Amino acid sequence: MSDSEPDLPDIDAEEKPSAAELEAAGQDSMFGNAPEPLPTPAPEPTAEPSTRSAAPAPEAKQPYRVLARKYRPQTFSQLIGQEPMVRTLANAIERDRLAHAFLMTGVRGVGKTSTARLIAKALNCVGPDGNGGPTIDPCGQCEPCKAIAEGRHIDVIEMDAASNTGVDNVREIIEQVRYAAVSARYKIYIVDEVHMLSNSAFNALLKTLEEPPAHVKFLFATTEVDKLPVTVLSRTQRFDLRRIPSDLLAEHFAWVCEQEGVGAEDEALRIIAAAAEGSVRDGLSILDQAIAHADMDADGAVAAERVRDMLGLADKSAQRRLLGHVLAGDAEKLLAGVDEQYALGVEPLALMRSLMDLVHRITLAQVSGREPDAPSAEEREALADFAQRLSASQLHRLWQLLLKGHDEVRLAPDPLVSLQMALLRVLHAAELPDPGQLAKRIEDLANARPTAPASDTAGSSGDASPSAEHGESSSGWVDIVEQVEYAGQLRVAQMMRDRIRVIALEPGRLVFEQADDYRDDPVPDVREALFKLTGKRWQVERGKGEAQPSLREAEEARAKAESERIRAHPLVKAAFEAFPDAELVEPQGNVARTSQAGGRWN
Repeated sequence: MSDSEPDLPDIDAEEKPSAAELEAAGQDSMFGNAPEPLPTPAPEPTAEPSTRSAAPAPEAKQPYRVLARKYRPQTFSQLIGQEPMVRTLANAIERDRLAHAFLMTGVRGVGKTSTARLIAKALNCVGPDGNGGPTIDPCGQCEPCKAIAEGRHIDVIEMDAASNTGVDNVREIIEQVRYAAVSARYKIYIVDEVHMLSNSAFNALLKTLEEPPAHVKFLFATTEVDKLPVTVLSRTQRFDLRRIPSDLLAEHFAWVCEQEGVGAEDEALRIIAAAAEGSVRDGLSILDQAIAHADMDADGAVAAERVRDMLGLADKSAQRRLLGHVLAGDAEKLLAGVDEQYALGVEPLALMRSLMDLVHRITLAQVSGREPDAPSAEEREALADFAQRLSASQLHRLWQLLLKGHDEVRLAPDPLVSLQMALLRVLHAAELPDPGQLAKRIEDLANARPTAPASDTAGSSGDASPSAEHGESSSGWVDIVEQVEYAGQLRVAQMMRDRIRVIALEPGRLVFEQADDYRDDPVPDVREALFKLTGKRWQVERGKGEAQPSLREAEEARAKAESERIRAHPLVKAAFEAFPDAELVEPQGNVARTSQAGGRWN
């Protein structure tokens, strides 16, 4: 270097910007983006000795993944509650009888999309050594399995039909299926919420769905299978994914808590499983929230009491106390219990549903004779006691009243007031006599033959009394009228029953008094009817004297007396006091036409 040249500072090669950085800076300036500042050299460390050792660089903290995503099934063995579907797929893969289109349907959170991804992995798995074939147990180690699990496989295309509803989106699929898979065994299209496609999109897909290329498989998932056209359903192999039973969900949640290192009470897990309503995803979301809601001073354990508070559910013992107050007719304690639960944050509708669930479990325990379904021994004992004390009719009536109250609470502008009034109605109804037993008792009383007084049956050893004579003549007249009616002379028989008051009845002679103010003379019709009946001419005439009531009047008098006797019964009186607007209704059919000695209702 000559003396005339200025002294330039030595720049380390590592401190100079690289060619790539310069090119990127030029591109940014060309397209209007502000160039990033070139890296400045780091200051050199001082020569002073340091007594502290260099701290290790902190590791980058991974973002939290919710349990529903973290524990998504990666193998068919982890897919709980769907054994029939897994068995069918395993047999199909083993026998090489794979359909070209599958449809997974069921409620939310039972594993429809997860099943579709597992099928994609099962069909494209090549094994750890790269020489495997389709299997129901994908290895999860090969590149296709990893890429499908991470959602980055180029030959497994997932499409959300809710945001791709038109025929143009389906046309893209139709154009792409002609090309073979790039790196996988099958090109797989996973269409989620397929029922959201338009009718035109479905029609455009039909031909390709019916006869796709050999390297293409379609996997559909939907929660509303009824909205799919029949033409689509007939071209797919359908799997109905079941709701997961509560006990199986509770076991799965216990396993998740064990994996997370979180303690949980069995009753808490049962509550979460019941609230999930058969959905694994819903249950894991509730469990995630319950773990966050748990008390830190209790080592973060999930407690049943905290889960109830979080979900706004009633305490099980409080439910039983409320039901006991209803059955005991204690309105004051019932309202106090409702206010207490409402103050604790229990929603009125949730409290009503809890009481309905309680009555349902008591009924099932009573019908089956088995031990009630309850998480704790105390609750099982209490439910068994209810099942023993209550009758089936009481439980059915409780269920109907609570069901009606549930609809009222759900639609009411003030749910708490509606809940109070509904439970008070149930309370007062519990004090009333059972309608079925009451109706049967009234029917038995109505069908009971009244006992004749001793004075009517006792007679002297001499001539028959006038009342006995009237009874005999009345009985004979009843037989004559019934025979006339049986002979087919219905009009004359009805006239004889309604208008003839018998004064004297002898063989071949009838003296009567007419019971109404009709102007027409019944004598010719009666005489003709008696002649046809006996083959003899009868002397039929009007007369005066002590006449018996007509058969119609006698039946009405007996019915009135029977009604008064029934109304005088203590049980019927109690029923009318409980139901002021009730009416005593006669049984169906006409009043029986029997003798005066023993009236009876039909």
